[in-house]
Amino acid sequence: MKPVVIMDPPRADAAVVAELGELGVATVHEAAGKTGLLGTFLRPAWTGARAAGTALTVLCGPGDNLMLHAAIEQARPGDLLVVTTTSPSSDGFAGELITTGLAARGVRGLVTTTGVRDVAAITEARFPVWSQFVSAQGTLKAIAGAVNMPVSIGGTVIAPGDAVVADDDGVVCIPRAQAAQVAADGRRRAQHEDEARDAFARGELGLDRYQLRAVLERLGVTYVRAEQSRPAGGER
Repeated sequence: MKPVVIMDPPRADAAVVAELGELGVATVHEAAGKTGLLGTFLRPAWTGARAAGTALTVLCGPGDNLMLHAAIEQARPGDLLVVTTTSPSSDGFAGELITTGLAARGVRGLVTTTGVRDVAAITEARFPVWSQFVSAQGTLKAIAGAVNMPVSIGGTVIAPGDAVVADDDGVVCIPRAQAAQVAADGRRRAQHEDEARDAFARGELGLDRYQLRAVLERLGVTYVRAEQSRPAGGER
């Protein structure tokens, strides 16, 4: 990839991104047809972290966070940094100083396939961070990379300006052009979930609500009493 910094790419509508954030990762992922997850290996630095923003993508060299610093200059309020590397790297690419700078620019959060450090300070500041590793190992600043070019994490391509939602369930990316439709589908799904929650609280079974008894029958599942299931010849 050519070393480049793309300035001010188109961004998903801020109100739509905020709505996706309210819906949460699980609902958004389902509303998007079970697509967009950035793998299962990205975990929040502190429990309860939630963030939604427009992707500001960063591609760095392994063990080198030069382009992360270049990206901070391009950050706008409502952005969420998505950082990965040209080859796997577990070093601590971001810590308290970088997250302080991001917060000052109105950035909503940071997602990185690398490591982070200063976790206690990040937690105290309540800045939302998701990473694959925690590592005190510092980085160099000598390798050129790219800012606001598409990157891939966990089989999902994240383009600059896409909507990114992150919480305790993980991180999901919705393409900018699809964000409004996914938000609308997510609203309907959330309403159905509210109705199901009330039904389950009243004692209704998922087998009946989701018409799963017919599925069990089609798959050949039978119900037998315990005494009928004992082997011939008596008790074991």
